[in-house]
Amino acid sequence: MTETVYIIDVESGNLQSLSNAIKHINPNYEIKFIHNLSEFQQYDTQIRKLLFPGVGNYGHFVKEIHNRNLSGPIHDYISSGRSFMGICVGLQAFFNRSEESPEYKGLGYLEMDLYKFDNLDPVFVENGLKKSVPHIGWNHVSELVEPDGGLFEDGVSLYGINTINKYYFVHSYAAIIKNEEAKKGLLKFGKENGWNFAFAKYGSEEFLAAINKGNFFATQFHPEKSGVAGLKVLKDFLEDKQFPVIAKNDVQSHPETEVTLGGLTRRIIACLDVRTNDDGDLVVTKGDQYNVREESKEEGESKSKVRNLGKPVELATRYYNQGADEITFLNITSFRNSPIKDLPMLQVLKKAAETIFVPLTVGGGIKDMIDPETNQVVSAAKIADLYFRSGADKVSIGSDAVIIAENYYANNKVKTGTTSIETISATFGVQAVVISVDPKRKYIASPSDTSMQVIKITDPSKYGPQGEQYCYYQVTSQGGRKTHELGALELCLACEDLGAGEILLNSIDHDGSNKGYNLELLTQIKTNVSIPVIASSGAGNPQHFKEVFEMECGIDAALGAGLFHRGEYSVNEVKRYLQQEAKMDVRLDDNVVL
Repeated sequence: MTETVYIIDVESGNLQSLSNAIKHINPNYEIKFIHNLSEFQQYDTQIRKLLFPGVGNYGHFVKEIHNRNLSGPIHDYISSGRSFMGICVGLQAFFNRSEESPEYKGLGYLEMDLYKFDNLDPVFVENGLKKSVPHIGWNHVSELVEPDGGLFEDGVSLYGINTINKYYFVHSYAAIIKNEEAKKGLLKFGKENGWNFAFAKYGSEEFLAAINKGNFFATQFHPEKSGVAGLKVLKDFLEDKQFPVIAKNDVQSHPETEVTLGGLTRRIIACLDVRTNDDGDLVVTKGDQYNVREESKEEGESKSKVRNLGKPVELATRYYNQGADEITFLNITSFRNSPIKDLPMLQVLKKAAETIFVPLTVGGGIKDMIDPETNQVVSAAKIADLYFRSGADKVSIGSDAVIIAENYYANNKVKTGTTSIETISATFGVQAVVISVDPKRKYIASPSDTSMQVIKITDPSKYGPQGEQYCYYQVTSQGGRKTHELGALELCLACEDLGAGEILLNSIDHDGSNKGYNLELLTQIKTNVSIPVIASSGAGNPQHFKEVFEMECGIDAALGAGLFHRGEYSVNEVKRYLQQEAKMDVRLDDNVVL
């Protein structure tokens, strides 16, 4: 029997993955989107399951709710006793207001405000670190609290949410419990009004990870991006299983594993460089320092062939099934002559999002573009929106970020509000914008030879070819083909100020080398920025992941490509090494409660 699930869509982020997750749970579910008051009124008497997801800027999201006259119908629907689920900003909208956009008032179901996570969290400061904000990654729910203030009975979950599995969070603002008195007040409110609460921690800061009262349920994390554990939460909601019991022997905990300062697990990201080969087919490729062509072996060949490691969706699905925490697609082909609506990566994302339920990032060509079909300019925010609607959760900006940073410094660090970084983050949130940095070491004799911040080389064996004792990392663009008079650190600081939420830090010197990550470069960037940093380039074995995660600067995630593509190691083999040999906290899919 077909049942219809309704989703409120105020054009804020990736809803395709949520639709795919619902269809994956039960192919008989039909999905219908509600965009405005008239559509809500059209379907109102039919709705029995309503989801309210959102990604991005709180102000943009709440403004769209009011502009589309949806606040009243949402309130009436919840009051009617029918099933309702909010996700991420779809939870945040039910508080009073957010520090992110204080001028916009929320729906006020709970008398709390939303605050930004503190970079200067004492837990991190005591260890000489800053806490990365946004809060991005896999985290536990620390407590499930009943209305009477007591913890849930052992084995009882809230729509499948339990304190063992890990769920994917991506947000800068949260309903943070400021102190013990505030928590007591919240629990008193819960007792008087019948609320169940799920709490989580990021460093020393405790926040609401989920809330529930009767038919109303909302999560701060993304169940549709939390792998099998998240699908379980969605399934239980759709099947009205509010307090399902989980048998103790269904879950294996790992008490010997050292937990990170922030509570997040170490993220392992699988990266796929995608481009067209000489036959026009999209393939996954990989090269040494960005050269993706095989050496020509046949006599008389005019050029070598593009290295073909497999099809993008097939490989991405393999890595998801191996336990990858995220998948990144980097489009390294220029599709200048392709109509915007037919960009090949849109189809890759649509297919990948049908069976992959962890975050997807796409990079390449995220900028203002001229559509060859209409000859009209299409904004970067619109390009990003097309990718989000196809299944992406984040967009990675590379070459355009370099131009933006150069103009930022030329304009005395004055923001224009019109760059791709600013326009995308203003609508979809800073967590949706990743900056992909491609730098190469440049040796210099003296710090006075450059205006960039330099690194003092302390190991004589690593001095430059002319005995240079200093270096900085010079930014490149266009796949490493063009160099700029700009340092990697300067680029990252500019992009962070403009609204980027994460840095994918490559290293041309280490790319394809299998000799490990560039720890020198990673240390310089991570110690100077406040947003998460993903280590990339050079991973050749599991020990390299251990090495980068043991760095004192606190790297947030590590990306692998070649070692996975060549089949030398699976993602879970890397994770098992980190857990069993290095005692590190990683997400293993065999811990998921089905």
